[in-house]
Amino acid sequence: MGLIARSTQPVPGRRTMTREQLIGLIRSDAKFLEERDDIADYIHSLPVGQALDEKTVRDGFERFKTEKKTKAITELAIRHKLEAQALQEFVDAVLRRHIFDGEHISDLFASQDLGWKARTKAELNLMDELAPLLHKLAQGREIAGLAAYEEERTA
Repeated sequence: MGLIARSTQPVPGRRTMTREQLIGLIRSDAKFLEERDDIADYIHSLPVGQALDEKTVRDGFERFKTEKKTKAITELAIRHKLEAQALQEFVDAVLRRHIFDGEHISDLFASQDLGWKARTKAELNLMDELAPLLHKLAQGREIAGLAAYEEERTA
């Protein structure tokens, strides 16, 4: 984040790094493997010609990630005809505890009044999109119970 902040500072007589050079540098560093796409998107969203300090960059990046996560969950909820707030709470609980509880997936579909076959199909379709999102949001940390659900889907 310090490097990003420094790249926004005007330095008389010195050529500063372009956004693409900065993104290339970040993408080449293994420690950014989990977040490099988010960092690249964030760099592209920064205002041009505005000097930012490191705290502003850090706070902005955290807000950016939160907004991106919320948008992804809202879009997922819309595609699967779920209440966005309920799905958000479910995802937050999974990420907070690092435990995936498949029984709570059924609760998300309760308002749709589906039969067991239709509900099971809807749950599996949701999980096809939700599982990769959960893995990404967990940033490499294991989520207990999720692998068993994924194995069941591929069996």
